[in-house]
Amino acid sequence: MENDKKAAARAALTKYIEENNCRKTTERFALLDTIYDIGGLFTMEELAERMAVQNFHVSRATLYNSLNLFVKLCLVVRHRFQAETKYEACCDTSNHCYQTCTVCGKVVELDVPEVAKALESVRLKRFRKEYYSVYFYGVCQTCQTRSKRKKNNLKGTKKSNIDKNE
Repeated sequence: MENDKKAAARAALTKYIEENNCRKTTERFALLDTIYDIGGLFTMEELAERMAVQNFHVSRATLYNSLNLFVKLCLVVRHRFQAETKYEACCDTSNHCYQTCTVCGKVVELDVPEVAKALESVRLKRFRKEYYSVYFYGVCQTCQTRSKRKKNNLKGTKKSNIDKNE
């Protein structure tokens, strides 16, 4: 299944390159393959690191230009989260929901059938929707717990200081 998506993405890139008389570089195809092997969200830095681990060093300019091309061809989706920009392989224009922690920046993909059902029923005037991404912003459980601990520690510290002064 994943190999089918990667093959379809490679075919779409090849078709675009041939139709637009662009250079068919090994870097573009290596980047595309790596993106489809990641299987989730990634940053540009993470992609560069993964390429370096594979001993395939790619310049920043090539990364930016290739990612922009892949976004244009709908082979990759760009997500602009609060803390950073992340990318995701997306040969099929599927719908996604994400929760993003505004404290630590952690992003988790969600399966929310109620949201999907509601958004599928939306009718737009003079516009054909293809797919959507929904972002929920809030504070994750880990950050909530960490915040409560800090508050409790501060209360304990203040109380012990008051007891010492009395």
